[in-house]
Amino acid sequence: MKQGLRRVTYFFRRLAHVAASPVRRDNGRGGTVVHPYRGYGSREEAFVMGRVYRQMALGRMIPRRGALRDTADVARRILRRGVVRAEVDVRLGGNHRQVVTDRDGYFNVRLPLGIPLPVEVSWHRADIEVSTAADRLVRTHTEVYVPAEETDLLVISDIDDTVMFTGVAEKLKMLYRLFVKTAERRTAFPGVAALYQALHRGADGKLERPILYVSRGPWAIYEMLEAFFQINRIPVGPILFLREWGLSWRHPWPRKAEDHKRELIERMLRLFDDVPCVLIGDSGQHDPEVYTEIVKAHPGRIAAIYIRRVDNNPDREAAINRLREELVGSDCELILAADSLKMARHAHHRGFISAHGREAVRRNVRDHPEAAESTDDAESEGG
Repeated sequence: MKQGLRRVTYFFRRLAHVAASPVRRDNGRGGTVVHPYRGYGSREEAFVMGRVYRQMALGRMIPRRGALRDTADVARRILRRGVVRAEVDVRLGGNHRQVVTDRDGYFNVRLPLGIPLPVEVSWHRADIEVSTAADRLVRTHTEVYVPAEETDLLVISDIDDTVMFTGVAEKLKMLYRLFVKTAERRTAFPGVAALYQALHRGADGKLERPILYVSRGPWAIYEMLEAFFQINRIPVGPILFLREWGLSWRHPWPRKAEDHKRELIERMLRLFDDVPCVLIGDSGQHDPEVYTEIVKAHPGRIAAIYIRRVDNNPDREAAINRLREELVGSDCELILAADSLKMARHAHHRGFISAHGREAVRRNVRDHPEAAESTDDAESEGG
């Protein structure tokens, strides 16, 4: 009984610690806070996003760390307000754009790149200045990812139960893993790092394809996701497709995400016009259905769909197989796989990755006996 109570207490303390993390950047001073997210773009235009807040200062009696500090910061997060019509000035290379924040304090800058960015690098620094009527000028910066002009494939991947095990199909366990486990204790699926490295490098091993990640999680876990990717040596993309869960009096619960992924994928297809795309997701949610709709809406754009099987539900598998049959005759094949190796075999067969990349995935999966699917399956599934 006492052990169970300790676990519950620990869970809520960790939950408070994570929920408080977005307001710690001001070191308790309060005032105007700018939180930019990683940007992205093509050679023609770039997008930089973020939010401007007004938040309370901490009282002098609040300690710098601990449960009381976390509780105070959670309260500051709930009570903070987006700054309406703050002037946001963004400079990227020789390009410049000024916008104002919306009614919730968000800014979303679409920046035409009239002055080309350097072609020898993919990550570029965007400088941001924010001014409000009530505060001094606030300066910050963020990174913007612009892939090489010769990009031949775009990869868009889910994170939850696709790259990182969260147990989305088991809601309570998912919340525990999402909020309690630190980055180094979170579990990447066997072979994921090798597969994504191979997709990033391409068939000749020399490319730097864009890999964009989507999560159902809140922006509060942004830093944890970055650390998780680095620890597991998974190619880092602009992890910019999280959700604002809306912890405020007006929005006390996470906003719905039914159309979240579809809208973002369609935006990327428009941005990277004519570049084929591979979509990667899992069987636990609605990825197969959403991806199938996208294939039908954008004929010829989706080169393949890889779905990780995260449970052994025969009804769910039958539903996904029906979706696969719907795509017969299109340019896209849906692959349902319990491990990364089956995806790698198909990707190599289609020319997406090198033989070296496929073998790296094989070695990684074999080093993890918990991998669900036998690595000795016939390669007729995809090479």
